[in-house]
Amino acid sequence: MPKVLLTVEESRCRCGYLKTGDTFVAEDLCPPICSELWNAAYPYVFALRSGAMLDHGDEKVRFFTVKCPDEGRVILRGEVIE
Repeated sequence: MPKVLLTVEESRCRCGYLKTGDTFVAEDLCPPICSELWNAAYPYVFALRSGAMLDHGDEKVRFFTVKCPDEGRVILRGEVIE
């Protein structure tokens, strides 16, 4: 099963937990990110790990970007790595 690399593209995290440039690899266990952000990212991570292609405009891609539900303070990008 492929892995998904998660990269924090922008962070204005209220608690200072996540920093811009932080990276995590999503495999079998949840990476060390807050549960709210993980809940937003997980459906995409699951889909990509299962071999799905995601809609991105007119293209099908193997990456995604999500924003933290707390006013978009953290932007997270996920992409398949082999």
